[in-house]
Amino acid sequence: MQLTPLIAVHMTAAIGAVILGPFALWARMGSMQRPWLHRAMGYAYVTFMLLAAFTSLFIRDFQLPNLHGFTWIHLLVPVTLTSLWVAFRAIARKDFVTHRITMQSLYVGACLIAGGFTLLPSRYLGNLIWHEWLGWL
Repeated sequence: MQLTPLIAVHMTAAIGAVILGPFALWARMGSMQRPWLHRAMGYAYVTFMLLAAFTSLFIRDFQLPNLHGFTWIHLLVPVTLTSLWVAFRAIARKDFVTHRITMQSLYVGACLIAGGFTLLPSRYLGNLIWHEWLGWL
């Protein structure tokens, strides 16, 4: 697999979500809350998550076990979209607990866990880091 413009957009969006997510979560913690920062970072995070989810639908991998080019990681697209819908519905209903839990779970599941799987040597980014850049594998 090569670095195509589509993969570059997907990686940029995913890395942006990984970076901005903690800022959005941090802005509502503690005694000194920053709702304007939380909202700005939250909208940017959601935009990056939507962009990463939609671009992943066009990235196919026929080397890993797949179904028409879709691998198991593509199952995160409906999970991401559903989580965002639940979070926005919760905030519209002023259900802040559900909103917080959903967004924290989305960050951990989609950004940290799925992001960790992209660092496996069999994946494009993992191969790039471990083999090409570091020369370890």
